[in-house]
Amino acid sequence: MSDSYELAYQVDRLMRRIAAGTHAKAPDFDPERVGPLGGMVLLAIADAKQISIQALTQQMSRDKAQMTRLIQSLEQKALIYREVSCADARINLLALTPKGEALVVAIKRAVSEVLETILKPLTGAQKTQFVEILQRL
Repeated sequence: MSDSYELAYQVDRLMRRIAAGTHAKAPDFDPERVGPLGGMVLLAIADAKQISIQALTQQMSRDKAQMTRLIQSLEQKALIYREVSCADARINLLALTPKGEALVVAIKRAVSEVLETILKPLTGAQKTQFVEILQRL
């Protein structure tokens, strides 16, 4: 088995463990039932502060129709809102509402708890090194 194959395998296992752990906690923090993709979209918007629909669609690697439906759902749940770009009135920017910001905090907390469990076997120095590696990536 090559090193790159082993790396891909281990990254996939880590991602599946994070997803499974977060999914198990979802009933506790996701009363709006936004689901995994909705959560990722909220996190992406939170990271960008404001983002165009086109940029978000590209970042999430989803088709426009799927993203349009998801954005409409998140708007109806009062988690995000649109505003016209000051730079170009043809562009709508998405941002989080206070309710959306609160859900992002809850999502981050749940992911953090899952990661604490997963990374428990590592020493403090190994966790620090892991974070540094992730930051470089």
